[in-house]
Amino acid sequence: MDLSDLQQLLGRIAGVRVVAVGDLMVDRFVHGQVARISAEGPIPVMARTGESVMLGAAGNVARNVAALGGEAALVGVIGKDAAGREAKDLIAAEPRIEGYLITDAERPTTIKTRFVSAGQQLLRVDEETTLPIGGEVESQVVRTLLDAARGAKAILLSDYGKGVVTPAVIAAARTAAEREGATLIVDSKARSFAKYGPVDVVKPNAAELAFATDLPTDTDDEIEAALARALELSDCRAVLVTRAAKGMSYALRGAAVRHRRRPPPEVFDTMGAGDTALAGLGQAFAVGAPIEDVMDLALLAAGVAIQKAGTATASADEVIEAEIVERLAPAEAKIATPDRMAREAARWRERGLKVGFTNGCFDILHRGHIAYLAQAREWCDRLIVGLNTDRSVRALKGEGRPVNDLESRAMVLAGLRSVDLVVSFDDDTPLRLIEAARPDVLVKGSDYQLDGVVGRDLVEGWGGEVRLADLVEGHSTTATIAKLARRA
Repeated sequence: MDLSDLQQLLGRIAGVRVVAVGDLMVDRFVHGQVARISAEGPIPVMARTGESVMLGAAGNVARNVAALGGEAALVGVIGKDAAGREAKDLIAAEPRIEGYLITDAERPTTIKTRFVSAGQQLLRVDEETTLPIGGEVESQVVRTLLDAARGAKAILLSDYGKGVVTPAVIAAARTAAEREGATLIVDSKARSFAKYGPVDVVKPNAAELAFATDLPTDTDDEIEAALARALELSDCRAVLVTRAAKGMSYALRGAAVRHRRRPPPEVFDTMGAGDTALAGLGQAFAVGAPIEDVMDLALLAAGVAIQKAGTATASADEVIEAEIVERLAPAEAKIATPDRMAREAARWRERGLKVGFTNGCFDILHRGHIAYLAQAREWCDRLIVGLNTDRSVRALKGEGRPVNDLESRAMVLAGLRSVDLVVSFDDDTPLRLIEAARPDVLVKGSDYQLDGVVGRDLVEGWGGEVRLADLVEGHSTTATIAKLARRA
């Protein structure tokens, strides 16, 4: 998709009402550090350091609708328990989500608790019932859905097999969609797509499509055969399958299958990526975008989410940024704004990576710089370099400096394997960048004293460290310029 078309599409999406209905979960993440194996058995011992909680399943779909700029109505069932109250609080904290929750005192709120260390899941514990809702609870869900769908342009049905998506709820979703002229998309983990009737789109992933059709789904040809079989076995108008790094494939009755791919981003956590894709698909369909643009938006949004930890969202700004970065050469893609730097650093920390920060003018790159940056990178998993602007270099070094302009200096630094991001700053010190990046390791040269390192108090205050890297004697930009002058 052209960048201007993407921006226009996101502008059209802003404020569009979308209903997310179905199985609602609370995703809990218990974080900690593992340093030893238990003497009681061959299991890791995790020292707990913290906990985070977020909405999952239909709740995560609603979060992603809101993140992309839409207005989400979330219809679901909770138990009369602490997790149900937690779900209400999480919804109340989201200004773009309206909660339409029905309490069922006979069933628990679905909770998935994951124990995570160094960005890796050690264990997941589920608390749930998969019995179908019924009686007055089911009737309340039907009435609530019909009411919440007023003014909606898309209805997104999340069927995780936890009992909320009953035949009556499916029928109500179809009725509401027909009444409002809304697109109805089902994210299905069911064995049979026939249960949904004539919905607009069923959206499985490749494994779920294979499960529903008893056919392989690896190659394009296999996907096309499985999609044709899925349409034979159901009354849905179209099937769209998400295929991880292989993109998406879309089969509309009576039309050729369309495949869409994008260069796969670095994958950290695929959890909830299907919810993100569903939100993007629903919003793009809601405003009548062409199918190619619908798939592109969903792929972009999911690509943002899988670079984050947990059940993550993708904002409109992040989607635009991802499209811009994808068009850049690898070195150019490392040159970031302070806002992007802050988001990248936060994502790296979520993944258990140690973030480092250093800064300088780096005017004429020489052997000393290379050795310095290589050593700094050894102390961290990701290294951010703050780079003085041309004005601030002149303020520090005097007239005639820098020899190379900011763009040139940034590109050369970004071409180094040891450097992960380059961010320019115009202030006299990089203090504001340090505050935004919140590095775990702050690095300066050994010509500094620890007390003289800008940002030391901040970094040590949040538990980080300051390290002084060795300098290669006889190598500096000033010495290089002097040597060139003598030769001239």
